[in-house]
Amino acid sequence: MAGLTQLSEVKMFGGRNLRYRHDSAVVGTPMEFGVFLPPQAAAGKVKSVWYLSGLTCTDVNFMTKAGAQRVAAELGLALIAPDTSPRLPADAKIPGEDDTYDFGSGAGFYLDATQDPWSKNYKMYSYILKELLPLVVAGLPVLEGAQHTGIMGHSMGGHGAITIGLKNPTVFQSISAFSPICNPMNCPWGTKAFGNYLGSDQAAWKEYDSCELAKSYDGPAREILANQGTADSFLTEKQLLPEALQAAVQGHPKLTLTLSMDEGYDHSYNHIATFIESHLRHHAKFLS
Repeated sequence: MAGLTQLSEVKMFGGRNLRYRHDSAVVGTPMEFGVFLPPQAAAGKVKSVWYLSGLTCTDVNFMTKAGAQRVAAELGLALIAPDTSPRLPADAKIPGEDDTYDFGSGAGFYLDATQDPWSKNYKMYSYILKELLPLVVAGLPVLEGAQHTGIMGHSMGGHGAITIGLKNPTVFQSISAFSPICNPMNCPWGTKAFGNYLGSDQAAWKEYDSCELAKSYDGPAREILANQGTADSFLTEKQLLPEALQAAVQGHPKLTLTLSMDEGYDHSYNHIATFIESHLRHHAKFLS
């Protein structure tokens, strides 16, 4: 396929787990992503759900840990898993890029950085929307259009799924998240990332904050599904703030939030694997 180099292929539940590499013009470095194509894709194009991973992750984590392929195969859903940041070669590394787990490599926060030195490469928002999405639609048996496309994610990726979904209702029809960073403007992870990537003007931060986007949302009706574990240490550390998203959506004429507080579950893929089926069925309900 033009522009895509296949790295691997494994059969699973009658479908195919694949990994690809391509040269990204948007982030300026080769990027890799994972795909599950259900068995229905052998006969024609299928619906898709995009999954955005959390801090420190790559595209591999979801495909190997979430256990999503069985239900995706049943429902005829392709799964697309991008990486979480650019992966710059050693001779082009940005100073400080690999110093901490919550900023830089593996922590792109699904935004377009505006501050030097990050603005040249850290453009994960545009990468997904303007480059990877068209590339996947053109090169793989995946249907184009919001009515066929959902987005979900975990933690930082939950933040990405909700913000990208709300900002682009003509691209994504359905939205869900596991343990999302709901209000990054008001949590340590978010203020660190936004301050470095976007600068000190908090008006720019609002463009990537789920709560702020929910308050101003005026698109078509959307039902957001979210699961949050009660034993998640990041919940008690006030990194996630689901209560802020609840407040932002309460009484909204176009948005509803179904938030499940799951007793005893933590921030790991054990939580995701337990509830992934309900999320995929949520997406299938809204995708034609």
